Amino acid sequence: MTKEPIEVLDDLADQVADEFEGYRQPDEFKDVSLVIENSDKERPTLIVHVDREDAEALADRIDEFLREHRVRTERERHSATDVRVLATVD
Repeated sequence: MTKEPIEVLDDLADQVADEFEGYRQPDEFKDVSLVIENSDKERPTLIVHVDREDAEALADRIDEFLREHRVRTERERHSATDVRVLATVD
């Protein structure tokens, strides 16, 4: 039985949270935030928002981690300190 894309992304979000937990301290501003956008039921998207001085370098690591888990990734750069990595299941 194969998982639905939303289930795959939910599991992947948990793995990203675990792998990059040092950037997600509960009592501080989070350098890495996770959101699953599922308004399009056919193509939900995991959005990993990186907001820090060296956003690009951390986004590179997150992007690589996501691709190792066999999802398609894209980037949105809003500024030097604001990068989003988007992951979708093919």
